[in-house]
Amino acid sequence: MKVMHVVAAVSSLLVLTACGSSANEELQGWMVAQRAEIKPHVQPIPEPKRYLPEAYNQEATTDPFSNLKLTQALKRESGQSNANAALVAPELARRKEPLESYPLDSMAMVGSLVKLGQPVALVKVDNLLYQVRPGNYLGQNYGRISKVGETEVVLREIIQDAAGEWIERIATLQLQERSK
Repeated sequence: MKVMHVVAAVSSLLVLTACGSSANEELQGWMVAQRAEIKPHVQPIPEPKRYLPEAYNQEATTDPFSNLKLTQALKRESGQSNANAALVAPELARRKEPLESYPLDSMAMVGSLVKLGQPVALVKVDNLLYQVRPGNYLGQNYGRISKVGETEVVLREIIQDAAGEWIERIATLQLQERSK
């Protein structure tokens, strides 16, 4: 009886193996047929265009660093610059104050007080303390103090925008709290 079971098991195993290999062979045949039908079509790369160097004629152009070029540009823009020059001209004619040599972001307002009835802000720059009042100048953008409050100093700065025109903007220097 045991021999019969073993013979039955071996025969069923042989039958299953034969079925599996034929399906695999069928799949392999299908893949070969599909590969034979599909042929890739790759377009050839076009020939590169031939490079023809062009001679540089320096005599035909104006030197970008010449005074003539600068003079021409200034004459072209003189119409625009007259209106803008009126804004910045008084700033260029006056004597600079010591705090104008530092950028505004390197300064810190550390306090305020009233001295002789006038508000005064205490500004710290490079570990030195300065007293500033309305009318004093701060920063590198011609910043003139217009108001000194308990928590901020308000300035009117004159800066150049992207087009090169001089415009006014308002900047503030906020009171910095001491961190321990």
